Amino acid sequence: MLNPRQIEAFRAVIVTGGVTAASRALHITQPAVTRLIHDLQYALGLRLFERRGTRLVPTNEALSLYREVERQFVGLERIESAAKNLREGRSGRLRIAALPTFNVGFLQRIVGIFLKEKPEIELSIYGSISSQVVEWVASGFCDIGFAQGPLDFPNIDVEWLPLVQSVAVIPAGHRLAAKAVLGPRDFVDEPFVSLEQSTQTRYRIDAIFASAGVTRLTRVETPLSMIACSLVAAGAGLSIVDPFTAAEYDGRGIVVRPFTPALKYDIGVVWATGRLRSALALELADKVRTAIAELARAADAGVAGLPPSGLPVS
Repeated sequence: MLNPRQIEAFRAVIVTGGVTAASRALHITQPAVTRLIHDLQYALGLRLFERRGTRLVPTNEALSLYREVERQFVGLERIESAAKNLREGRSGRLRIAALPTFNVGFLQRIVGIFLKEKPEIELSIYGSISSQVVEWVASGFCDIGFAQGPLDFPNIDVEWLPLVQSVAVIPAGHRLAAKAVLGPRDFVDEPFVSLEQSTQTRYRIDAIFASAGVTRLTRVETPLSMIACSLVAAGAGLSIVDPFTAAEYDGRGIVVRPFTPALKYDIGVVWATGRLRSALALELADKVRTAIAELARAADAGVAGLPPSGLPVS
């Protein structure tokens, strides 16, 4: 019966050109290589090498056999290489689920960089409301998810990302564009584009305005921040939305300003409980975490009086 070690020794002698070099490549003694070759010839019933002086020269049969052996070794090397790439996150497949605010452009820019760094990976991106994102991840349909809190669902683990602040969006040219930071009283007598009551952000916005004793003139409701921004750009009113969507529409008919008091927007990385997290998913989560931290720092600078436009706090 053939022994894999015999095949290794045979290949090593062919590739390196001799028993001495083969022994070094295999980290065994020269007599051990000679014994493996002898046993292989006996098992195959073939003469594989001829001795010419101090050298072993492969026979025609050996060269024919080597071509078949090399095909098998190339296949094994490809498997080893593929496994190494998967282990180190250089290849593989990743299925991502994210809430709509991430899917307007923020996540796509991160993914674009990710793909340039790892041209051999395959990605799928799905977008829906946070509860659906959780379902996709918990069921195994997606490897990683990004959803808005609260996230009190079974069969998932959540890693919270850095908190960011919701922002005010106003039509370009509006009188409030002259202010660097807006508060509830700036919205008095102004038409308001509101998120629907089904959203967590809507409840928090309502609480802030109620606490300030300000009643908004709500003209339009929508479940999506991207629709709210488009309506603001069309002159339908002012709004308060997440910073990810606002950043995509900034300069496209709207002006973005920090809003106080701070209205935190919490997003978590969603994992399926008990499922192994791939290297690709973990690296993507790190990139998203870094990008959000940078966004949070920029927002904090704006509230402190250093908005991107350079306008002073009034």
